[in-house]
Amino acid sequence: MINVLAFITTKPGKRAEVLEIFNANVPAVHAEDGCIEYGAVIDVEDAGPMQHKAGPDTFVVVEKWESMAHLGAHAKSDHMRAYGAKTKDMLESRQIMIMNPA
Repeated sequence: MINVLAFITTKPGKRAEVLEIFNANVPAVHAEDGCIEYGAVIDVEDAGPMQHKAGPDTFVVVEKWESMAHLGAHAKSDHMRAYGAKTKDMLESRQIMIMNPA
């Protein structure tokens, strides 16, 4: 199994708009072969001092895939290309971590 954490930071004030486009794309991703989990998460408010907040313009995509081949096919899919084209001008940065279970 492959785990992915994608830290997406939007341009100021654009997170809600990007998340709307992201969430519209989620059913297509869930239908892909090899997709185990795929969804966005944001900061919990008032989680206390143990929390390091991502911030108001950042969300994290939590993904699990059966294999690197499945993840590669996901990255090349038509719906992901369309998502990228719709959101590219609203993004500040993207950091993708691809990890194995420990």
